[in-house]
Amino acid sequence: MRQAATGTEDVKLNYIYLIVAVAFEVVATTALKETNGFTQLVPSVISLAGYACAFYFLSLVLRNVPVGIVYAMWCGAGIVLITLIAWIWFRQALDFPAVIGISLIMAGVMVINLFSKSVAH
Repeated sequence: MRQAATGTEDVKLNYIYLIVAVAFEVVATTALKETNGFTQLVPSVISLAGYACAFYFLSLVLRNVPVGIVYAMWCGAGIVLITLIAWIWFRQALDFPAVIGISLIMAGVMVINLFSKSVAH
């Protein structure tokens, strides 16, 4: 029988689940660009499976962390990573206001993680 995890282990596990959820979401969104309106089989399957896995792992985090906090971190990390992939892989240009906006999103996620008492550390 598995013993109950300590508070520190729970926090680490929540972050692992969140990282996995973000990774699946980023893969799914990247594949979504290639689905051509879900007319291309392989990217469509990757996209749907990726979103299903992302939501599953996101649901695991939501058992212990408030939904607003989880969603802010999930969206913030996803936005930054997808923007980087779009810039590198798809050669989509970023102008100065876009870079400032992305920086503010990153700062917001850092503030939540470093200073918010809503997330157990």
